[in-house]
Amino acid sequence: MNNASLATADRITHLKVVVLALVASIAIMVIGITAHAVDDSRAYGVASTPVKAGKAVMMSTSETPTIVR
Repeated sequence: MNNASLATADRITHLKVVVLALVASIAIMVIGITAHAVDDSRAYGVASTPVKAGKAVMMSTSETPTIVR
């Protein structure tokens, strides 16, 4: 029974490697799903009324004037 390399390992060793990889991938998926499941409506402070733009303002920093809203 030579379990030093994966090529010469027996069935039980291969099974242990496959089960360990499966458990690790499930754990990573669960951590990723639970980390993403957050209610974003409270995190960003959603305003109840929309902010409206004011009147246009004339602004000039060079020869050509620019209208800024």
